[in-house]
Amino acid sequence: MTIEKTWAGDLTGTSKGEMLTGITASTGAMAYVAMERVHATLAGHTGTFLFQHHATMQKDDAASSSLNITVVKNSGTGGLAGLSGTLAINIQNGVHHYDFSYSLPDQQ
Repeated sequence: MTIEKTWAGDLTGTSKGEMLTGITASTGAMAYVAMERVHATLAGHTGTFLFQHHATMQKDDAASSSLNITVVKNSGTGGLAGLSGTLAINIQNGVHHYDFSYSLPDQQ
């Protein structure tokens, strides 16, 4: 499946990626992996970077969920060279909200 996003807020830009998902109907086990290339401006710095996603979950058991979305080490280009961080997704009423915790070399 293809991912396309428009980012607004502290991170502004666009991203595209590919996602692979799987589900076991008999047990409700689900998982996905994805790679996403982001073209954006963050804290006044413009460039690109990669997000790597991996998640597992069990249907009807939110506590079983494990979601990790991280900036791929050394994937930042241009003004985003040296970027590191993690992205959290908070789903409220079916709407995805994102919390990006990050560090840039000039902020350390």
